Amino acid sequence: MQLKDIDLNLLRLFDAVYRTRNVSRAADLLDLTQPAASQGLTRLRGLMHDPLFMRAAGGVQPTPKAQRLAEPVRSALAMLEQALGETAGFEPAISQRTFNIHMSDIGESRFLPGLMGALSEQAPGVRVQTRPWPREQVTEALDNGRIDFAIGFLPMVKDTQRLQLLKDRYIVLLRKGHPFARKRRTAKALLPALRELEFLAVRSHADTLRILQQQKLEDRVRLVTEHFLVLPSIVAATDLAVIMPRSIALGFPGDYAMVEPAFALRDFAVSLHWSRRFEQDAGNQWLRALIGELFRE
Repeated sequence: MQLKDIDLNLLRLFDAVYRTRNVSRAADLLDLTQPAASQGLTRLRGLMHDPLFMRAAGGVQPTPKAQRLAEPVRSALAMLEQALGETAGFEPAISQRTFNIHMSDIGESRFLPGLMGALSEQAPGVRVQTRPWPREQVTEALDNGRIDFAIGFLPMVKDTQRLQLLKDRYIVLLRKGHPFARKRRTAKALLPALRELEFLAVRSHADTLRILQQQKLEDRVRLVTEHFLVLPSIVAATDLAVIMPRSIALGFPGDYAMVEPAFALRDFAVSLHWSRRFEQDAGNQWLRALIGELFRE
């Protein structure tokens, strides 16, 4: 097979199926009908002499050949999109572009409501997909175009462009009226007193687990969950405490108590990251300016 045999739209379809692992979702992303996506995939399979994707629970899984093709195809599409974007500019009011952003569930709760509200007014056709990525792979994913931005406290992400959005700190959240919060203690005196508490931990957030380990509180953990979104109801209904960012706790509905022990490295900064490769991309420039306008302190 030669390059002249390939329709660019087939490569876009391949990339969408590879990223979503689902032909129907890929069709939605590309504004195709399900039959059109299936026909395109059948044509591509014939050209590649490989099934490319096999049926699996909930969708499809790539074959070894598809895995080898994925990165070169994604990089080529990203370079082409950047070149066209620089030439054509970016018109938010009519754009149908999809932006992929790495952020955690806690980042989603902090940033997505404001971002989507602004997009609905300024760029109603623009779509956003959050794509959590292993933190050690975020730089590579930004450089190869698989994600457009990363938002969070990501000190391990090197060699990217970044914009600091806000400063935050880790605190201990308790239910309103918790006996522990009634006692006046200094931030330093709070540290040994934490052994009086039992904790809820969030498995997917390594920094809060790190603090529990540093304070030798692992044996005081009574519940481990996967997501931050369940925290308000659990904390409000029990005497369990949770270590979490202060800015997120302030956004929880209802009344809670907070104490601020002097954890080592308790202060941190949340930043917006993007790749130097896409520095001049018009859409990238527009969205990062919007995010900075909305959230930069």
